[in-house]
Amino acid sequence: MSEPVLLAVEAVHGFNGYSIAILLHILLFAYWLGGDLGVFYSSRYILREELAPQARATALKIMHGVDLAPRICLVLFLPSGVTLMAWGPLGDEFFVNGFLLALLWVASLVWLAIAVYDYFRDTATRFGQVIQRLDLVVRYGLGASLLGIGAYTMVVSEPFGVDTNPKWLGAKLAAYALCILAGVLIRWKLRSFGPAFGRLMATGSTPEVERDLRASLRGCEPYVFAIWGFVLLAAVLGVIKPGSTAF
Repeated sequence: MSEPVLLAVEAVHGFNGYSIAILLHILLFAYWLGGDLGVFYSSRYILREELAPQARATALKIMHGVDLAPRICLVLFLPSGVTLMAWGPLGDEFFVNGFLLALLWVASLVWLAIAVYDYFRDTATRFGQVIQRLDLVVRYGLGASLLGIGAYTMVVSEPFGVDTNPKWLGAKLAAYALCILAGVLIRWKLRSFGPAFGRLMATGSTPEVERDLRASLRGCEPYVFAIWGFVLLAAVLGVIKPGSTAF
């Protein structure tokens, strides 16, 4: 058998579930951070007073469209990371496996359906308002729970019976939880954006409209930058695994 064929066979043989989990986790990281950068860049054009309202409305449509990718990636980042642990070299010692892993994916896909519906929802309907509240409840609950689990993992010497010093994993969970909570704070900061942009489209640019638009979007920036930092921190911790004695 020729060398190229042998290399191809070896590549296919090595492409197992663990490889798929790694690839999925990397893709989610790339599309999450890349999509967030696209949203941030588009928002700069919304604040440009010299542009016509219709041009700024086009920038808003672009920003809204690009924002779907980070929302999806945030939801799937947790189950993909847990899958990476479960299917990895030490997966037999990881307590979230088999049925629990499948249950986590089902719950995550339900949350994803809620988040996507909330993204496209009609806020004028009662059902849309219920979905919005349900999504917020999930984010608050999950963010607080993961912060607690992360803190426990970083403080206890052998958390959940694991003796390989998984403090890096606790820190990664905490970083992910802070991303969720920062996203909720961004939503709170954007509450005044819709009415202000509606006035822009109805009456044109005025000092009051521009002030409200800037206050809303600029007020989100600290939380946007925080998300970028926490996502990068999670990636670094996942690659380096500082202090781990597993390998």
